[in-house]
Formats: sequence, structure tokens, C-alpha cells
Amino acid sequence: MDTRRLILVMIFAFSSFMLWEKWQAYQQPKAVAPVAAVQGSGNAALPKPTASLQNGAAALAATTPAVVANAAPAFSVTTDLLKASISTQGGDLVGLELFNYKDHDDKSKTFELFDAKHHYAAQSGLLGEGLPTHRTLFTRVPGPDQLADGSDELKVRLEATGADGVKVAKVLTFKRGSYVIDVQWEIDNGSSKPLSAHAYYQLQRDDSASAGDSAMMQTFTGPAVYTDAEKYQKLKWGDIADKSAKFAKTADNGWVALVQHYFVSAYVPKAGTQREFYATKLDGGNLYQIGLIVPVAEIAPGTKAETGMTLFAGPQIQSELKKIAPGLELVVDYGWLTVIAAPIFWGLEAIHAVVGNWGWAIVILTVLIKLAFFPLSAASYKSMAKMRKVTPRLTQLKERYGDDKARLNQEMMKLYQTEKINPLGGCLPILIQIPVFIALYWALLGAVEMRDAPWVGWITDLASPDPWYILPVIMMASMFVQMKLNPTPPDPIQAKVMMAMPLIFGVMFFWFPAGLVLYWVVNNILSIAQQWQITRMMEAGGKAANDDKA
Repeated sequence: MDTRRLILVMIFAFSSFMLWEKWQAYQQPKAVAPVAAVQGSGNAALPKPTASLQNGAAALAATTPAVVANAAPAFSVTTDLLKASISTQGGDLVGLELFNYKDHDDKSKTFELFDAKHHYAAQSGLLGEGLPTHRTLFTRVPGPDQLADGSDELKVRLEATGADGVKVAKVLTFKRGSYVIDVQWEIDNGSSKPLSAHAYYQLQRDDSASAGDSAMMQTFTGPAVYTDAEKYQKLKWGDIADKSAKFAKTADNGWVALVQHYFVSAYVPKAGTQREFYATKLDGGNLYQIGLIVPVAEIAPGTKAETGMTLFAGPQIQSELKKIAPGLELVVDYGWLTVIAAPIFWGLEAIHAVVGNWGWAIVILTVLIKLAFFPLSAASYKSMAKMRKVTPRLTQLKERYGDDKARLNQEMMKLYQTEKINPLGGCLPILIQIPVFIALYWALLGAVEMRDAPWVGWITDLASPDPWYILPVIMMASMFVQMKLNPTPPDPIQAKVMMAMPLIFGVMFFWFPAGLVLYWVVNNILSIAQQWQITRMMEAGGKAANDDKA
């Protein structure tokens, strides 16, 4: 296989991947409006703990039907990083604006993670006789709506009354400089009998793709479960709908999350707490819930108990995710290339810490990677230069033995042996580099740090397409120059296909994030410089040798 065939194979594989992604998107069922509003999922059955989670205790009594309020009032609280909308039904988080991030489509607006558009909410409740659930109406205890100057926490308290004198409070604690929200339940058993209870915490969302995803560039959107034993498990919407999803069901560690491009929400229980995971599709619409159940120690009459866990809802900043829970940084998913992509992104962060600009960090990292692979690239380009030199002779052989394939191959091998050319010499070095550059591609694609990050002039957001298409045009030009530097294929049809590739790829990259196109442009320009220099040196060396012979 020569270099041009390798390039054709790579182009065919890439194009096939894109077509497959498009077909998958086309095959997905169309969105159906759910029957209830985000805070009114009253048509769904409440989760039920299995006997294994009850530690041998008697099964929970049926929960007393709670008040369902499809239009329950909501209120908002703000911190230095976010604005949260809280419904009085269940104390659910039904809105979450992140001040440091702009909307993907309208940069004049703030990005919303939890929102009514996707029916995206963080819910929780209690399971037990007469205990409040995420359907119950709560009353907010008066308190501040904004994080005060000099304060590190903002607490929101909601209360509800259960059966037989049981009182329950839900306390949400927001923290300065953090996307972590503590969700705490306080249970006061004022009844005359012991109270058995479980707490559940769930994330609700529809199955539509996140903003910015397209057939050309798709990232994972959906639920995920992590445990030490099973590690990171992504769940498909369709598998949840037909109840075929396979994931860890019980453990004393791990978390659940809803993942989308650049952002994630996750419930993380305290270490060592027994927990049960579940995922379900609500009836009559396209809403899904992913959650977990934890037991609450039996509460004697006249005593109180507390239970709670951490909710993270924010950007996928890996250094922050690692501090919250083991494995949470895996939501920045590089697939099978994680072992390469993770250190690449670490290097990109280190460069950014010095230069202070993500665009220039991409440029410098690409240069460093090209330098690291220079010996391999040099070997490849030398092989290309030799192939370019003998191309006219190969064309003559094809014209002479075109009807006899066996003889043609035999004569070509003789020519390669005479000129000391390895036909695979240009392919193998490129093949070795491919995983690294694909890993860099995924590292850039998954980095929330690129969102709203400027580079120079017209590039104000490395995570959005170039608004003036300047980088894609430069990329097309660089690919055209690369084609000219490569040996001309002896087959006229193959030559025309190769010359059309810059235009085809350039148009595809019109919709790619500017940061990714910048990486390809820099890589192409460096490759051109390397190939031109090596080819010039080879030709100069050949001319000198001929002069010596003369």
C-alpha cells in the first residue's frame, strides 16, 4: 500500500464514520412532548428499593399519595457562579444558569443546564409511609435569595408535614466558587411508632441531543453509572426504554450522572453508603430518570435523623471533577484513546498555564507533537520523495504491462529493489502517528475550556465554528499544497479524486469547532514545511551524486 492509497483509505473510513453517525441520528425516534411539565412527573411510579437494600427489614409500606402540583410556584437563588430555580413541588432544581458560560446558539444569553426545554431537573424524595416525595408541595422557610458578601454558603430550607406528626425538611446548600450543591433531608419522627425510610435522588431529562451536536460531530448525551467494580458505564436511551440496559445495580460506592457535551450533573453519596442504582423511562413521553436509593436508619418515635448527598451540576473541568468523586473525571470521555488523550490534555493545560490563551496553547502543543514525531515523519517524507522520483518510471511500467498484473507487480518490485525503496516506508510512520492525532482531536473536542475561549481577531470561541470560514479555507489550501507535494498517482481517476479531497474536507470542516480546525491547519502547515524541506534535501543530494558521477 503506497501513501496515496493510505490517504484514500483514511478518507473513506472517516467519511463512512460520519455517514454512520448521521444514519444513527436519523434512525432515532423523534422527540415526543411529555405529558407533564418538568416538575409534574406525577404519572411515573416512585422507585422501589429491593430487599437487599433493606438489610432484612420489613418491606416499606405503601407511600401515601402526595399532592401533585403541575404548576407549583418556583423561586430563584443566586451565587457567584450560578442562578438556581427551585420548585416548591419536591424542592426540585428545575433551572440552573451558569454565569461563566454562554448559550451555544445565542451568545447574548447565559447557558442553562437544567431547563424546561429538555425537562431537565434534579429531583429527590423519601420513600416510606406518609413521607414526602418529589411530587409533594413544600413550604419555603424565609431566607436570603443571594449569597451574601463574605459568606461561603447559601442555605435554602423547605419543609413539609407527613402523616402522624412526622415533619420533614429539605435543605439545599450552595457554596461560593463551586458547582457542588449539598442536598440534605432532615426527618423528625413525631409519631408513636418507629419509622422506616429510604431516600432517593434522581436526574430527569429528555433524550434529545445537547446543543452543538450534529451529524458531523456527535458526543455522548445520556445517563452514566460508575462503581469501583464495574467502572464507567454509559447507558443508551433505547436500552433503558426496552429495559435491556446493563449496569451495576447495587454497591457501597459510585455515582450516577447525566452527561452531555461539556457539562454534567451527578449525584454522589457519601463513601461507604450502601446504594441501589436505577434507570427508567417515564410513560407517555420521552422523559428518562437515572437515580439511586440509599437507606435511612430506622427512626425511633420522638427522634430525628438526617440523610443526604452531593449534587454536582456544572462544567466538565477534569481537575475539579477528580476532587468530588473517584472516576467522575471519566465523563470527559475519550473512549479507547483515554490513555493517550488524558496526558495530551494535561500537556495542553500546562502550556495554557504559561501562555494564557487556549488557541496559542493548541498551536504550541501541535508544534511539540510534530517535533516529537519528526524522525518518523522524516522517514515517511523521504520515502515519498523517492516515490515521487520514480513515478514517471512507474507510469511507463503501467503502460507497458497494464494488461499483465503479475508481470507489472514483478517489474515494480524490481524497480523498488534497484532504487532501494520500501513501498510501505511512507505508510508505517503515518500509521504510528494516527492514534496520537486522533487522541488530540478528542481531547480538544471534549474540553469545556475551549467554550467561549478566544484566540485572535475574529475567533472569539474555539468551541464554535469559524464565523468567517477563514480557517477552513486555509485548511483547504494547505491540503491542496500537500497533494501537490505528494507523488502524482499514475491512475488519472485516482489523481482527480485526490485533488477533490481538499474541497470535500474543507467544506466538512466549515461546521467543526474553530479549535479543532486550528489544530488541523497548524498540523498541515508544519507537515508541508517538513515535507518540502526533506524533498529539497533529497533532490539536492541526488543532484550532487549525479554531478560526482559525471
